[in-house]
Amino acid sequence: MLELRNVSYQVSDDDAGEQKEIIKNISLTIEDGFVAITGPNGGGKSTLAKLIAGIYTPTEGQILFNGDDITNMSITERSKKGITFAFQQPVRFKGLTVKDLIKIAAGKNININEACGYLSEVGLCAKEYIDREVNASLSGGELKRIEIAMAIARKTPLTLFDEPEAGIDLWSFQNLIHVFENIHEHAGGSIIIISHQERILNIADKIVVIAGGEIKHYGPKDEVLPELLKGAVPAPGAVSDDTTLGCPTLLDKLK
Repeated sequence: MLELRNVSYQVSDDDAGEQKEIIKNISLTIEDGFVAITGPNGGGKSTLAKLIAGIYTPTEGQILFNGDDITNMSITERSKKGITFAFQQPVRFKGLTVKDLIKIAAGKNININEACGYLSEVGLCAKEYIDREVNASLSGGELKRIEIAMAIARKTPLTLFDEPEAGIDLWSFQNLIHVFENIHEHAGGSIIIISHQERILNIADKIVVIAGGEIKHYGPKDEVLPELLKGAVPAPGAVSDDTTLGCPTLLDKLK
């Protein structure tokens, strides 16, 4: 279980010469299940994800994971506790192959068939990718799918995805929905996904709406999603480096 108690996060606003509050006194409890976090751009979604992952440290408040205070733990320490964070823009690892990364993520010396299985789950042809170096030759969409395969291999109690649809083409996005449905159905623990995409929100158990650094709504999908869909519009333009998804995003007017 993840618990945020009165969490705030401030940064220096050099132009104004004062502190700018990005996250404002958020209290939130997330139990096992699938939770989607959504809201307008600049509302604090990715900042909240980075606070949970340990990339940022709260200015005020506490973060607890399974009863342990992890507020001041680094991303590495939180990883050891069982928190996996998939970046919006995946990191390239020159000199390492896809096979190396899958094995590292799994935390054991898995065989080739097992490693290939994880790649197949995210729609990649294992024969073409297993021995490729994770460098500039891979597109953003390919890197994103490899990172999701790594997250699946880790099988941690909490997996956090920051806009996993970024850099994903339409076919891969449709496949991605099935991947998350399978993770949700077969894996224990919690999945938290930061997303604007209706189809991702539609498979969540609960939805958190954050705007202006504050939680505006938090509840079961069947209660929150209908309200959000009142402002649903077509995708406003390219949302990946491969193609435009053409899937509906949510025009959130909660400010």
